[in-house]
Amino acid sequence: MNGLKSILDSIDLPIKGSIADIRMALCKGRNAVVEAAPGAGKTTLIPLTLLDEPWLDGRRIIMLEPRRLAARAAAIRMAELIGEDVGATIGYRTRLDSSIGPSTRIEVVTEGILTRFLQSDQALEGIGLLIFDEFHERSINADLGLALSLESQSLLRDDIRILIMSATLDGEEVSALLGGAPVVKSMGKAYPVEVRYMSKTVGSGRAYTSTGPDFISRVAGAVWKALMEGTGSILVFLPGSGEIKRVAAALMEREIPADTVIIPLYGELSKEAQDQAIRPSPEGKRKVVLATSIAETSITIDGVRVVIDGGLKRVPRFSPSIGMSSLETVRVTKDSAEQRCGRAGRLGPGLCVRLWQETENSGLKDKSTPEIMEADLAPLALELSVWGAAPEKLNWLDPPPAGAMSQAKELLYHLGAIDKTGAATAHGRELARLALHPRLAHMVIKGRELGLGSIASSIAAFLTERDFVKTGLADRNQDIRHRLEVLSGDDSQGRVDIDRSALKRVRAAAAQIRRQLGIREKDEDSDKAGLLLAFAYPDRIAKRRGETEGRYLLANGRGALLPASALRQEYIVAASLDGGERESRVYLAAPLSLSDLEEYFKEDIEERDIVEWDQAQRCVSARRQKHFWELLLSDSQLQAPDTGKVLDAFINGVKLNGLNALPWERASQALRERVGFLNRISGETGKKFPDLSEGRLLADIKEWLGPWIDGMTRLEHLKKLDMKAIILSILTWEERETIERLAPMHIIVPSGSRIAIDYSGERPVLKVKLQELFGLDRTPAVAGHPVLLHLLSPAGRPVQVTNDLAGFWARSYQMVKKELKGRYPKHYWPDDPTQAEATKGVRRKK
Repeated sequence: MNGLKSILDSIDLPIKGSIADIRMALCKGRNAVVEAAPGAGKTTLIPLTLLDEPWLDGRRIIMLEPRRLAARAAAIRMAELIGEDVGATIGYRTRLDSSIGPSTRIEVVTEGILTRFLQSDQALEGIGLLIFDEFHERSINADLGLALSLESQSLLRDDIRILIMSATLDGEEVSALLGGAPVVKSMGKAYPVEVRYMSKTVGSGRAYTSTGPDFISRVAGAVWKALMEGTGSILVFLPGSGEIKRVAAALMEREIPADTVIIPLYGELSKEAQDQAIRPSPEGKRKVVLATSIAETSITIDGVRVVIDGGLKRVPRFSPSIGMSSLETVRVTKDSAEQRCGRAGRLGPGLCVRLWQETENSGLKDKSTPEIMEADLAPLALELSVWGAAPEKLNWLDPPPAGAMSQAKELLYHLGAIDKTGAATAHGRELARLALHPRLAHMVIKGRELGLGSIASSIAAFLTERDFVKTGLADRNQDIRHRLEVLSGDDSQGRVDIDRSALKRVRAAAAQIRRQLGIREKDEDSDKAGLLLAFAYPDRIAKRRGETEGRYLLANGRGALLPASALRQEYIVAASLDGGERESRVYLAAPLSLSDLEEYFKEDIEERDIVEWDQAQRCVSARRQKHFWELLLSDSQLQAPDTGKVLDAFINGVKLNGLNALPWERASQALRERVGFLNRISGETGKKFPDLSEGRLLADIKEWLGPWIDGMTRLEHLKKLDMKAIILSILTWEERETIERLAPMHIIVPSGSRIAIDYSGERPVLKVKLQELFGLDRTPAVAGHPVLLHLLSPAGRPVQVTNDLAGFWARSYQMVKKELKGRYPKHYWPDDPTQAEATKGVRRKK
C-alpha cells in the first residue's frame, strides 16, 4: 500500500515503542500477547503496522471486538488514519451491519462473526492473523472463538497467527494457554487523574445496586457540580439505557450551562447517535456523555476531562430454574473502575468522581467473572457439536462448567439439534447457521415449515433485540401480539409509546432472518404467536391454576404470576419472565390453544393411568390423565383399572391409616399377643413364630392381607374381614398347635372357671377373684413362666398383684382376709386358703 509506512511513521501513539517487539514475536512464533494501557493506540495501530509483514503474505487480518460500536469505531478510525473510506482496505462486519469490499485486508468483526467463519471454513483460508482485542472482557464468544482458533491452528493451519490484546488481563495466564507465547507490554501515555469519592456511604446490601430516585439524584448532582467547577467534556458511567434517560431528564430540570450538550451512548442507539457521542464536541460546546460500560474500552471519546462513575453495571446472568438469561445490576469490579477512571486522563490531567466511599473499594471484586462461567451454554454447546469436539478436548482459560453443559445438551436434544451421542443433527446444523439462540432458531425453522416463517422471524428478532415499547407501558401490556401489531405497522390507534430506534433495529433483524431462510414477508396470524413461542420455550408453556386469576404453573414445575394482564386464557407461553424465588413474574406472553398443544407436541404428551389412594375420600381413585411435562391437560375416570394397581393403591391406603383401620376383634388381637409372648421367650422354648408385630405386619401387608382384600376399594369394605382367620392363615398347623400348648388362651382355676390370660404386656396376666384360687398352693404358669396374678375382691376390685401365690397365702392373706371379711361378711373366708375349697359365689361350695 503506497505511503502506508510514512503515514504510520507520522502517528505518535505510545504503542509505537512496542511495535518492533510485536513484529518480532509474530515473526519468530505463531502467537503473542500484548498488554497495553488504555489510550496506548493498540486497537488502531497494531493491525495497520502488521499489514505488510512477510508471513501475512497478503492475507487478511481479522480483529475481534466485544461490541458493535467498538468494531465500527475501530474500523472508521483506522480508515481515517490511512486516508480511506471504510470498506476499502479497512472494513467491519457485525450482525446487522457491514462495510466490506473486495480489497479489504483488515476486517474488524464482533466476536460471534469469527465463530461463523470457523464453522464455514475450519482452516480459515485467506486469513493470516486473528486479533482478539479487549480480551479481558472474557465474553463467551471470545472464549469460544479462541478455543476453536487454537484447534484450527494446531490441526489445520500452523501458519496462522493469533494475537491477544488487553489492558487489564493477566498476560502470563494467556501466554500459557497459547503455548508460552511472548508477552509484549506497553505502558501507554496517561496523564494524572485525581480520584474523588463520596463522603458518606450509600447503604448496604441491595442499596449498593439500587438505581432508584436516590441514585439518579446522586449522579445528576455530581454531573451538575462538575459542570459548575470545571471545563471539558464529562463521561458518566451508568448501568443501562433506562438510567441514562432518567439522568438526562434530571439534568434538563436543572440550570446547566448553555454550552452543554447531553448525549446518550449505549449499544442499541443508531450509528448516527453513537457517532455523535464519539466525535469531538461542536465548537464552543462541551459534552456530557451518559454511557453504559460500552465506553470503558475500545473507543475514544474526544474531549473528556471528567469521569463520573456510578459504580454499577449490568451483566447477563443465566437462571437454570427458568432456562433464560436476564440482565442483573451489579457493582463495578476493580479492573472496570480503573478502566473508567483512565478515560479522564487521555488528553491531559483529569478528574474521576466515584459515587461510593473509598473504604468500599475493598469490597469490590478484582475482576468480572468470565461469562462462560455464568451464561446460558446452549449456543456454545451447539457450536461445539457442529464443530465436532467435546469441550474437554479444547483449550480454555476457563472450561465451561460441566453441570451447565449437561443442561444445555439436554435442551439441544429436546430441540432435535443433537442426537443421543451429542453429535449435531442436520436440524442442529441448520440452527447453528442462524445468528440466533438455538431456541429461537428452532422456532423460526418450525414456523417456516408451518407457513408462519414471517411472524416467527419477527418474534425471534424482537426477543433478541431490546423491547421497543417504553418502560412502564410494557409492564401493563404483556401480550406479545401487541408488539407484533406494532412491528407490522398496525398501530394506527397509537396505543403505545414507541422507541423508534429500537423498533427499527428489530425490523432490520427480522428482515435479515427472513433473507437467510428465504422467507417472504407477509401478514400472518398473530394468534399463532403462542404456538411459535411454545416451539422455542416448551418448558414455559403454562396452565392457569384453577380459577385463580393471573397465577399459572409452568411446564417445568415453577409457579408464574401474570398480574393485571389482558391475557385470560387457560394456557399461555411465557416469552420473558424473571427468576423470582417463589414464582416467576411474567413480562411477555402469548395465549396457546389446547388443540395446538395437543397437535404439535403430541410426542411430549404422556397419557398416565393414575391409580392411587385418595385419603380425603378414603378410597382408591382411578383416573386417566394427560400430562405435558408438569401440566395436567385432562383428567377423567378410568374404567376397568388394572386390578394389581388397585390392590397396591388400597394397600397403601391401609398403610396410611395404620393397622387400626382393620376390624380387629379381641380373639385376633389376643392371638397376636400370644405369639409375641412366645417370640420373646423363644430362646428358652426353642420355638420361633412369624413376627406379628405392627411394624412387621405393615411392612409385609401385601403378602398376608392382599389375598383377602382383592376387589376392595374403600376403607369401609374392611369391615367384612375376619381378622382371626387372616392371622391364623399366616401360621402353619404345627405352629397353631404349639401356640395352644405353650400359650393357651385360658387357664381353668380351682373354682372350675375358665379364665382368659392377658398376653398384652411383658408378662402374661391372670385376673381372677381370690376365692376362686382357694386350694391352689402355687402360681399358675404358661410355657414355664408364672403368670402375674391380679387378685380381685368378690366385686371384681383389685386386691393384690403377685407372681408368688404361695408367698401371698403365707404372708399377706390374713391381713387381706380381715379387710375383705369386713366388706363381704356373707362370703367364705377360710383360715387356711391352701386347704379350703374354691368358691365362685357367696356360700361355701358343698
